[in-house]
Amino acid sequence: MHRRHFLIATAALFALPAQAQTNWDSILDAAKGQTVYWHAWGGDPKINDFIAFVGGQAQARHGVTIEHVKLASTADAVARVLGERDAGTVTGGAVDLIWINGENFAAMKDQGLLFGPFAESLPNWPLVDVAGKPAVVTDFTLPTEGYESPWAMAQFVFEYDTARLPEPPRSLNALKDFIIANPGRFTYPQPPDYLGTTFLKQVAYGTLADPSVMQQPLDEATYEATVAPMWDWLDAVTPALWRAGKAYPQNEPALGQLLADAEVDIGFALNPGRASAEIAAGNLPDTVRTFTFEDGTIGNASFVAIPFNAAHQAGAQVVANLLLDPEIQARAQDPDVLGFQTVLDLSSLSDSDRARFYALELGVATLSPADLGPALLEPHGSWMVRIGQDWMQRYGVAQ
Repeated sequence: MHRRHFLIATAALFALPAQAQTNWDSILDAAKGQTVYWHAWGGDPKINDFIAFVGGQAQARHGVTIEHVKLASTADAVARVLGERDAGTVTGGAVDLIWINGENFAAMKDQGLLFGPFAESLPNWPLVDVAGKPAVVTDFTLPTEGYESPWAMAQFVFEYDTARLPEPPRSLNALKDFIIANPGRFTYPQPPDYLGTTFLKQVAYGTLADPSVMQQPLDEATYEATVAPMWDWLDAVTPALWRAGKAYPQNEPALGQLLADAEVDIGFALNPGRASAEIAAGNLPDTVRTFTFEDGTIGNASFVAIPFNAAHQAGAQVVANLLLDPEIQARAQDPDVLGFQTVLDLSSLSDSDRARFYALELGVATLSPADLGPALLEPHGSWMVRIGQDWMQRYGVAQ
C-alpha cells in the first residue's frame, strides 16, 4: 500500500470523523451490560474456545457478554429468525449475531431479515483488505452491501504425506492422472457435505470451458452442455476412488482420519492451517504438507450478520468490530488456535499490530499467504444446488 493510503487507513481507525465517533460512542454506551446471543456452529472445540476467548475480551473491553448458542446448522438460526418474523416479533428477537455465509445470507437478505447496513461503519472496517480479498464484500457472488461483516478467510488446500507422495499433482488434470494410476488412494466427502461440495466446485473450475458463467445464476437452457466436462472428469475417476466410489467419508474429520491412517494419499480442507494444527496435536505425521493448484483454489470468507429484530443490536456491532481487531485476528490465524487466514490488509496496520502476524509460527505444513496462490470466487448458489442434486443421482450412496 502506498504511504498515502496507509495514512488514510490509519487516520480512519484512530481518528474517526466527529459524527462517526459520536455514533460509535453511543453504540458502545448502549452495548454496555448487554448479552449478545451469538448463534454459531458448535462442532469444533477449537472454534468454541476461540468464541469463548472473544467473549472474555468483549467483557473486559466493553462490558459485553457473549453467549455462544451452538448450532449444528446455520439454517437453524435462520429458521428461528424467520419464525419470529412470521409471528410478528419485530423487536427483542432471540438471535443477536449469526456466523453466516452463502445461501443462508442470501436467504436472509432476500427476505429482509437483516439489520444494516452496519459493517462499513465499524471503526475497524478501514483495516479490511477489500481490494486484495474481494470475498470480504462478495458472499457467494452476492454483494454484502454492509449487511454482514467478515471475520475469517478460508482457502481450499490439499494435504499429502511427503513420505508416501514426494511430488503431489498440482493441477486438476494431474490429479485425475494420479487417481487413475493409484486406485483407492483418493476420495472426497459425500455431498451435500460442505467440503465435498467445495471439491466439486474445484472440479467445475478446472473443467468448464468458461468458469466465469458460475458467477451468474444457472441458466437451465445451457446447464447440461456447460457441466458435461465436469461429469466426464468425475466419470473417469470414480471407479478408481477409495472403495471404488461405492462409499464416501462423511465429512472433513472423516477424510482427515483416512489421511492419518494412510488409507488415502491426499486429503484437503478449507483451513490452510488445519494440517499444521493436526501435526501439532499428534494426529498427523510431521511429514504431511499442503499444496494448491497452480490456477488457484476456492476461497471464501466467514461473516457475522445481525438479524433485523435482534434484541441487542448495539452489542452485536461491538462484537463484530472486535472480531476485526488486529489482536483478535492474529489470534485466529495462530495455528495453535484456529489457523484461519486474516481478513485484514497487513500493510494498513500499525507496526506493532503487523508484528503480531509476522511473529506467528504458521506451522510446518502451512503455506504462506503468497504461496497459497489465487483464491477463486465461490459460484452462485444456484449452481451447487443443481450440481449437488445431479451428483446424488449419478454417484450418491446411502451413508
